[in-house]
Amino acid sequence: MWVGFNVFVLMMLALDLGVFHRKAHVVSFKESMSWTAVWIALAMAFNGWVWHQLGPEKGLEFFTGYVIEKSLSVDNVFVFALLFSYFAVPQVYQHKVLFWGVLGALVMRAVMIVLGAALITKFGWILYLFGGFLILTGIKMIVKQEEEIHPERNPVVRWFKRWMAVTPDFRGDRFFVREGGAWAATPLFVVLLLVEVSDLVFAVDSIPAIFAVTKDPFIVYTSNVFAIMGLRSLYFALAGVMDKFHYLKVGLGFVLSFVGVKMLLAHTAWKIDTVVSLGVIVGILGASVVASLVRPRKLEA
Repeated sequence: MWVGFNVFVLMMLALDLGVFHRKAHVVSFKESMSWTAVWIALAMAFNGWVWHQLGPEKGLEFFTGYVIEKSLSVDNVFVFALLFSYFAVPQVYQHKVLFWGVLGALVMRAVMIVLGAALITKFGWILYLFGGFLILTGIKMIVKQEEEIHPERNPVVRWFKRWMAVTPDFRGDRFFVREGGAWAATPLFVVLLLVEVSDLVFAVDSIPAIFAVTKDPFIVYTSNVFAIMGLRSLYFALAGVMDKFHYLKVGLGFVLSFVGVKMLLAHTAWKIDTVVSLGVIVGILGASVVASLVRPRKLEA
């Protein structure tokens, strides 16, 4: 199963970069919605396979995990939009940045899932640590809704600029160029570096969250991969309408807090069933979207 799934992922990545997005172009809303539908359909088809091959319980765990990871990935979209706006990345190059960003995210998350599963197996008490962390993170998201981003202050960027020169402007869609006999990075690579760092930060929240649903590494990994693989198309679909869903971040905060509570109650008489968890999570996200549409944000001049 592991080999077959990873072969499928590599084939889809090769098809994406080598066929459908071989040439850099501006991704239209129609194209992004089509790809979003494709990735959701593939995830649901795989969910059906899991349900049939591994049983209804595993199928429900995959679906719940996928919903959690997909909803939390929306927070990535907000950060991507801020980074692209701050560095004035031309739309024609944004897909390439996100493609390599997603590839790096897949590798990082695979490593984190393996480590997380090993830690939970050896130290059962770490679940309570994860649960408390998720509750605190959720509360922080609810209380601190607006957070400014200052990429130039990022310690990773400052460290990178110490040992490698960065060109003052873009050089097409290239990440590195050779100028004056020496290699230099372009601002496009700096954006890619920040995309990877931001996903690493978000993975610290999302991976413990899915371990509250299932401890099966295969379900954790596959649900993460499907959510991440559809992240690029989701970005291009939501980039222009994100301001309309201003309560979504609050909803995500409540989801994280709820998942943290579920994790703390996992070995008690008040254990929360997976079906109940799915209903609560979908209800919170739905309520945050409806609230955003009913009470639109008043933008300042």
